Amino acid sequence: MSYDAIAEEYARHFPDGLDHHPLARALLSGFAELVKARGNEPVADVGSGPGHVTARLHDLGVPVFGVDVSPRMVALARRTHPHLRFHVGSMESLDLPDGTLGGLLALYSVIHVPDDRLPAVLGEFRRVLVPGGCLLLAFQTGNGEQQRLTERFGQEIRLDYFWRDPETVADLLLDTGFDMRARVVLEPDKGAKRPGAFLLARRPE
Repeated sequence: MSYDAIAEEYARHFPDGLDHHPLARALLSGFAELVKARGNEPVADVGSGPGHVTARLHDLGVPVFGVDVSPRMVALARRTHPHLRFHVGSMESLDLPDGTLGGLLALYSVIHVPDDRLPAVLGEFRRVLVPGGCLLLAFQTGNGEQQRLTERFGQEIRLDYFWRDPETVADLLLDTGFDMRARVVLEPDKGAKRPGAFLLARRPE
């Protein structure tokens, strides 16, 4: 598994993906406020990686846990944030009962989901949310391009990336039964190549 091979180096190079992004932090804070206003039910950080965003949500007062497909990422997150809960799991089949989460966060993790499987993933996100629960997605934007990375940090890997237009993903969310609440595109910072889209949606009451 590619992220297993690069987990330690990834965490060293990206100690906190939101540390230098005040607008992205503001969107995360807004998501946390919406969850708390609705009753502060549990939130899943899906694709939690080293756990930094999970820890930020915890600090904002949200009962959150992390889910990641990479066992080494989960082990790293548990070691770095021993007071939080992380477990191995796939966003395509979350080990959760229907309607149990007040919110679900997927920051830059659906970029690895192929187009033909994305609707089912969004349907899985909707399944585990309570009525009125919030979903926050973030992803680098594109026009349907696909990219394969075969090396990173000196390691041989195989990672596929799918760069999507925000409106295309928003339409998929609507088709899946979500209500759209916000669409934000942030221009790339220095060193980044693509704008980042944040989509906030809600499972209807």
